[in-house]
Amino acid sequence: MSDFFAALGLVLVIEGVIYGGFPATAKRLASQMQEMPENALRYGGLAAVALGVAVVWMVRG
Repeated sequence: MSDFFAALGLVLVIEGVIYGGFPATAKRLASQMQEMPENALRYGGLAAVALGVAVVWMVRG
């Protein structure tokens, strides 16, 4: 369970760096996401999940 909270903390750090360090870029990317088809977002999200699982598997395996 501590690994889960550590991973959650890292996600928050990365999000904070993006929004705190590059707010204009974050806003531009968010507006571009509104124009993207849902399937593209869905496939991108699923690819990110698969990559994340593979990385965790390799590191923890």
